[in-house]
Amino acid sequence: MIKILVCDDEKDIVSALRIYLTAEGYEVCTASNGKEALEVLSKSSDEIKLILLDIMMPVMDGISAMSRIREHYNIPIILLTAKSEDSDKVLGLGEGADDYVTKPFSPTELLARVRSHLRRYTKLGGDSASDENLTAGGIELNTRTREVSVCGETVTLTATEYDILKFFMERPGQVLSTKEIYRSVWKSNPIGEENTIAVHIRHLREKIEIDPSDPRVLKVVWGQGYKFDAGNGGKSK
Repeated sequence: MIKILVCDDEKDIVSALRIYLTAEGYEVCTASNGKEALEVLSKSSDEIKLILLDIMMPVMDGISAMSRIREHYNIPIILLTAKSEDSDKVLGLGEGADDYVTKPFSPTELLARVRSHLRRYTKLGGDSASDENLTAGGIELNTRTREVSVCGETVTLTATEYDILKFFMERPGQVLSTKEIYRSVWKSNPIGEENTIAVHIRHLREKIEIDPSDPRVLKVVWGQGYKFDAGNGGKSK
């Protein structure tokens, strides 16, 4: 049974999430602040496959907890945010969150996002059984192990960053709109999610580019989207 960690200081929200997730067949463990979430994760890291994490909490907030989590784990993290926390959403995505759901949330939307991220996290290497690597622009991506290296140096990506990079590397030189990227990676319709894509790509550039402010591989095509320029090299050692 897939285990999900729910971390929120509002008991009613935790209770509701437990009901929704349990009904879908997931096992749920809980925490009421970031510090407790880290403790739970340290004891059950091999079992927990996804984290639902509130931002505003006592003792340790969600952003701080997520930064600590990302030092060791690539588990998908979906932030639970209030509508007034737009700046925190951007900060959270920059710190390694895979997605966010705004309170009050729709159970249908929440469960759809949970299923989508779990599929991507537990799936080893796409639709093909081939163990061929995707190699371009100094970047090597193993579709079976989900390992990525840049000029021979291993880089650590979140599940979402990996899927975005894979999407681009499978389509070198092709201009991809934010809507295309969102539909492919999140498996849902992009409604006002352009900023989400931009933040993830910025964070991805920090890991694969020599100079993230002057990207040579993952380029923006103004007014159209982004493209992966396979003709240029990636980050040097």
